[in-house]
Amino acid sequence: MSAAWELCGVTARQGGRVAVDGASLTVSAGEIVGVLGPNGAGKTTLLKAGLGLMQLEAGEARLQGRAVATLPPAERARLVGYLPQERRVGWNLAAARIASLGAPHLPPKRAMEIGRECLVRVGLEGFETRGVLDMSGGERARVLLARLLATGAPLLVADEPAAGLDPDAQLLTLELLRAEAERGAAVAVTLHDLTLAARACDRLVVMHQGRVASEGRPHEALTPEVLHDVFALDGKLIETPAGLTLSAARAAKR
Repeated sequence: MSAAWELCGVTARQGGRVAVDGASLTVSAGEIVGVLGPNGAGKTTLLKAGLGLMQLEAGEARLQGRAVATLPPAERARLVGYLPQERRVGWNLAAARIASLGAPHLPPKRAMEIGRECLVRVGLEGFETRGVLDMSGGERARVLLARLLATGAPLLVADEPAAGLDPDAQLLTLELLRAEAERGAAVAVTLHDLTLAARACDRLVVMHQGRVASEGRPHEALTPEVLHDVFALDGKLIETPAGLTLSAARAAKR
């Protein structure tokens, strides 16, 4: 079976510089793949380039085996739901209306029903009529997560969905993405919290200076060498009753 999303030797520029340099990534149905790396490593650029939101200088991106560059916008929207890192909302629309925008292919009444259902899933029952600009940043982030869930797309791509959230909301977010993977969706997510990524993701792809530095299951991707060379940490992943945990300290300067 072909991967839901394949990026093959992708190179893309951001602000005039090469931000992603020959990177490859595959995400298959039923799994969560975490994309990790320090700030400026190329994580967001990789996602955008792979979704056709940025021009590729080299390589190819495919959705369900079809070249992204050849897909009509409506078909691309059917195949993938995307949650960007930026959480700006231009209008003070009701939360249910924002969430319903994840299902534009459905009749408006049904889309609104799904939007309301997804608000309940993200813990915002009773917020349906509240304007998103009247909410806290964390509440607004959950509305946008509800919009992503409303897509029901075979591929869900979320850029830093846990950023700025309380710990319980972070865990809820990743539990919901896991539920989507269990229904058969392919899920790709960028994260900064290495422990959270190791516990939540099936596979990890570590970016460094625009390239893939390592990939594999958490123990394979986050080796002591990678932690040191990419994240400037001395440490390792250890098994605990709560799950994988990063035990590390800042590496001494040489």
